[in-house]
Amino acid sequence: MAAIDCGTNSIRLLVADLPDPAAGPTASLVDVSRRMEIVRLGQGVDRTGRLAPEAIERTRVALAGYAAEIADLGARRVRMCATSASRDASNADEFRAMVRDTLGVAPEVVSGDEEARLSFTGAVRGLAADARSPYLVVDIGGGSTEFVVGDRDAGERVRAAISVDIGCVRMTERHLHADPPTSAQVAAAEADIAAEVDRALAAVPGREAATLVGLAGSVTTVVAIALGLGSYQPERIHHARVSYDEVAKVTADLLSRSSAQRMEYPVMHPGRADVIGAGALVLRVIMERAGKPSVVASEHDILDGIAYSLMS
Repeated sequence: MAAIDCGTNSIRLLVADLPDPAAGPTASLVDVSRRMEIVRLGQGVDRTGRLAPEAIERTRVALAGYAAEIADLGARRVRMCATSASRDASNADEFRAMVRDTLGVAPEVVSGDEEARLSFTGAVRGLAADARSPYLVVDIGGGSTEFVVGDRDAGERVRAAISVDIGCVRMTERHLHADPPTSAQVAAAEADIAAEVDRALAAVPGREAATLVGLAGSVTTVVAIALGLGSYQPERIHHARVSYDEVAKVTADLLSRSSAQRMEYPVMHPGRADVIGAGALVLRVIMERAGKPSVVASEHDILDGIAYSLMS
């Protein structure tokens, strides 16, 4: 089976063998291939309301490579979900036509609620026993952040979910214009993020959750830096627990650096260096407003949730 997640900043592919249904509802996928490309599909969409032609072309090139790999590996079912940028854009029809021509299937422009539920399913399977339920799962993307509260004990039951527009690309383009950003720009971004986080936590009971689980590249990069890794090692990052103090320290350091200086971290992806400060700030503010002393990082997220949805 093949799952594709096309977000505001990146497009990712997972080709996996699904577990035998007899293995039970918590059985894990068997990975065949995982790939990620930074395409910045949401370039400028917060300002213009449209997907830029060059962003659509970058996405097409990456998607063509994925389509070839899917064919080579013989995946029998394919599902592609497109999220925040392609929900917001007035020319989303152009994007959908490109995907049909390139991949052979239409993308599903999922709602914020569906995006959140897929993220939750992908995130909570396989969590260690000491990561107690209920969970607050936060998926910090490029254009939006999803908040989901749910339980594992009741078959990954989602209690409540909401999506708010505080992604790392959107906040960078809206507020963090200098490189590195000024203190006034950081303060403006923090105020914007705090207002949206408070709105999200009024809609979902995140403060009541026992465990905060963080998803996507902003979280995993912050955790990799906090762990002092000499290279990006998914197996070390997956299910690592990092304290609020460590997150705050990394966030302050990232926001004090230019994009070029952020590349001095050996774990930094070149396509993330200019927006990671905003992503780290989103995570730090969430931890503050929700009162969470630590976050558990997960390398498994909406992409895995999309793949699991193909089991039905």
